[in-house]
Amino acid sequence: MRLVPTAEQQAFTRSLDALLSAADVPAVARAWASGDSTPGTALWSRLAEAGVFALAAPQAYDGVGPLPAELALAFVELGRHAMPGPVVETVAAAALLGRLADLGDASAAKRLLPRLVSGEEIATLVLAGHGPYALDPDAASVLLTVDGAGVLRTAGRHGRLRISADPVRRLAVPGAGGAVLADGPQVTRAAAYAADVAALVTAAQSLGTGLALLDRTVSYVKQRTQFGVAVGSFQAVGHRLADTLIGLEFARPLLFGAALSMSRADIAAAKVAAGEAAYAAALTALHLHGAIGYTDEPDLALWLRKARPLRDAWGSPSVCRARVLAD
Repeated sequence: MRLVPTAEQQAFTRSLDALLSAADVPAVARAWASGDSTPGTALWSRLAEAGVFALAAPQAYDGVGPLPAELALAFVELGRHAMPGPVVETVAAAALLGRLADLGDASAAKRLLPRLVSGEEIATLVLAGHGPYALDPDAASVLLTVDGAGVLRTAGRHGRLRISADPVRRLAVPGAGGAVLADGPQVTRAAAYAADVAALVTAAQSLGTGLALLDRTVSYVKQRTQFGVAVGSFQAVGHRLADTLIGLEFARPLLFGAALSMSRADIAAAKVAAGEAAYAAALTALHLHGAIGYTDEPDLALWLRKARPLRDAWGSPSVCRARVLAD
């Protein structure tokens, strides 16, 4: 099994990194948290032009996929740059619609998939068994739900917005009603696949978040001094950073192995490893930044506040461990 990105995949990753580096994503994320989604939707369109959402959609609907490995690489970069918005949910919705078309019901895919791929529509998604809340429904133009009976519908007006542990992530319960797009056992099968894709790319986003936290913490301890020397020279600090790096690097092959196999157990293992490693990176960053780690003013807060919600989204550690054991 080859877990090293190809030259083409590396070029795609570099181009995405350059795009996001030039976009001042922390400023975009802060605007999103305040309720101003205009900078975020503009950046969303640029991500669509770069082909990010096309990776989840079949060629018959203007996509280039599904390409799980490329999706994982893309979402590591989105995590590294703290991209706001329901990027996971849009990709999962595209995966659901594409799989539903493969199973014989292409009506919803024909209607929605090309618009998701092009960035004209932003989707959020709620699947039965994965929590009652929709992410950023106020910014999404399409809110899809699948209930326990296997009914796919567009949801009605959402309920009151709630702030999660990460202020950039806004949550609400989807409204009742809405048009039925499809129903039956094929919807349930497509929803299971979409949940796997969501867990995979959330793991990738977690890994990117952890890498960003580690990079920023290493830079900080090289500058911060105590007793006349950089705190990064202290052995205890070095050990803490080494442990953080090991956790992230152990998660990386699990992530890309899961992207190649698309086995539910492999995805669950990657989700646990990446989520726990990112959360550990957040605790390390908070500890080594000292008092400023508890404030929202530094951009560090954008990643610190994201690690735990991502760890629990689309499969908490306990749920994913149970899935691995069951397999």
